[in-house]
Amino acid sequence: MRKPSDLPPLSFRHKDDLAFHRALQQAANGYLQEKGDHRFANAKVYLKNTLLILACFSCYFLMMTSQGGITFFIGYPLFIFFALLLAINVVHDASHNAVFRHGWANRWLNFWVTIPLGLDPDCWRVRHILFHHTHTNIRHYDLDIEENFLLRQTPYQRWYPFMRWQHLYWPLIAAMTFPALIWGYDWFDRFHFTRVAPKMRHQGAKGICLFLLSKVLHLCLALLLPYGFLSPYGIGIGTLLTVYLFSQMLASLIFVVLILGTHWAKATFYTAPESGRMAQGFYTHTFSTTYDWQTTPKWLTYWLGGLNLHLTHHIFPNWHHRHYPALANIIQQTAAQFDMDYHCVDAKTLWRYQQLFLKRMGTGEGVIS
Repeated sequence: MRKPSDLPPLSFRHKDDLAFHRALQQAANGYLQEKGDHRFANAKVYLKNTLLILACFSCYFLMMTSQGGITFFIGYPLFIFFALLLAINVVHDASHNAVFRHGWANRWLNFWVTIPLGLDPDCWRVRHILFHHTHTNIRHYDLDIEENFLLRQTPYQRWYPFMRWQHLYWPLIAAMTFPALIWGYDWFDRFHFTRVAPKMRHQGAKGICLFLLSKVLHLCLALLLPYGFLSPYGIGIGTLLTVYLFSQMLASLIFVVLILGTHWAKATFYTAPESGRMAQGFYTHTFSTTYDWQTTPKWLTYWLGGLNLHLTHHIFPNWHHRHYPALANIIQQTAAQFDMDYHCVDAKTLWRYQQLFLKRMGTGEGVIS
């Protein structure tokens, strides 16, 4: 078996989806022309993002001036929560160059907006766009489904007896995702312990300096400054680290629930052929691995950055999420014309599918070497 580092580039049978692609693009472009609009963010989005930044740093100010009282234990998690909403609403779109027209502006925005949460924007961009989006649910190619020996996510992964309870303990693993990324995988990626580093935008000393700068700024903002202000009031480093970890874990759990269940629920996984040419087209592959799901109430979709319309995002990754509800309708209508299997389920149904999948994987079902 080939090592992951030796895997060939993947390609899809685009001719199989060509007619669907043309119809979909024609409908999407027609939608923009009818509205006299563009695919990027607009003034309303800038206002929303400004409100999220103000909310984030208002909670930070509240926490910093709490003098160690109950306000600290409320303000700090809220600070990280709004940092998460910034990542969902700003970083996600900017990574896909969907906020501004110019790539440099999106990269500049990402560098500063990721500091409160602590994720490295370039590491996340490579993992999310270059590995996950282009190879969704494909063994060895999609880093989001790499084997972690704690949670069995695909039939291609090893089974251990404790995994029969993974449908119960998976939220704990999900909650550890951000701490693991911020203080583990980001560092492994940047310093060439994974396949991510060669694909990063900045290499060598420049890349390392920008990486270290972002981590130092996060460390100062999230830990050193609060410790300096609040240690005279009894908030020691142990308390601060505990609240920091709790806040990151809560944000991580929310994010993983929003995004990962859309791929688990479909429960379709692939292993790439030796030739590197998949047997299906890109759209067929995306429909077979990803769900859209609907929030209740529906206006939550706007504040969740459209992450629940995840199939829509995978098909139109370079469009700002403000367009996702309209694009989802276009996908549904076009899919019906071509007998494509489009589904938009409610949150309860998605949760049920996700739990059934985890239970099946937890029993050792379908083990494939």
